[in-house]
Amino acid sequence: MGTSPKTLLGTKTVLGDGLTVSAIGFGGMALTPVYGAVDDAESLATLHHCIDVGMTFIDTANVYGGGANETLIAQLLADRRDEVQLATKFGINGDPTTGKLKARGDAEYVRQCIDESLGRLNTDTVDLYYMHRRDTSVPIEETVGAMAELVAAGKVRHLGLSEVTADELRAAVAVHPIAAVQSEWSIWSRDVERNVVPAAAELGVGFVPYSPLGRGFLTGTIRSAADLSSPGDFRSHIPRFTGEALDANLAVVQVVTSIADEAGATPAQVALAWLRQRAETLSVASVPIPGTRRPARVDENAGSIAVQLRPEQMAALETAGATVSGHRSIDPNWVSSARE
Repeated sequence: MGTSPKTLLGTKTVLGDGLTVSAIGFGGMALTPVYGAVDDAESLATLHHCIDVGMTFIDTANVYGGGANETLIAQLLADRRDEVQLATKFGINGDPTTGKLKARGDAEYVRQCIDESLGRLNTDTVDLYYMHRRDTSVPIEETVGAMAELVAAGKVRHLGLSEVTADELRAAVAVHPIAAVQSEWSIWSRDVERNVVPAAAELGVGFVPYSPLGRGFLTGTIRSAADLSSPGDFRSHIPRFTGEALDANLAVVQVVTSIADEAGATPAQVALAWLRQRAETLSVASVPIPGTRRPARVDENAGSIAVQLRPEQMAALETAGATVSGHRSIDPNWVSSARE
């Protein structure tokens, strides 16, 4: 289905500020226990396979696994640092699996977090450093100003922001060039298209969609609440994965699956192809970062590069996505749409 993973080899995308990365990245959060138990040996093998097929843009954060995800990725970097475009983040205190989180963005914290992350990653510099969430008690100019100091110090090459509004992005760009905004974006999570994506396109900022497969939902592997029963699977707390909303949202997956059959692709490949083509329509450089624990899924995701959807298929997917029921976050105030 789709194409050989070798299709991705050498396929690059230039985000903002001249940051060149693989056309599809890898979201490291999947290698922490947010969707159930993980095996570090399997995770490391998956990371190496990503690099082998050209998926060299690796995304992590200091909060994933309480720093354990960065420590895991350090094992990959030990042998292959020069092959990786490395992104990590700061700015969240708490446990993402519970939704009980607090943002922090003061300058002192920015400086503290980069040193801690560099230590865990066992590297001298990070290619892309994100503000993970906006601390509304601190002017964004202070946070980005402190991040800019890290660029000057050689600890960071490029800056990014996660789940910011269009106005916050404009304020940040006035302080320092921003390479990318990372926010949830997929067939069933399109609120960023109203303001944030157009602003990024206008300002020459790239976009890095997280959860481009709808946290796995768009792949068709989740059919009922029973499929979210693994201990620690935080999706069971997200409104659109619960009760009547989950049942209603299965209609979206039916459309994705039907189009996948037409295209000779998998549902995951269709979801990624839709996102790629939608970003092209909106004139924004975009690199999704699907996560997985298995090398076979890495190959599948890489194969989406060869999938081209027809206009009527794009339209059908957009119509289906517009019917989604339930919010995309455990706490609606935790994402950018609440501040727009």
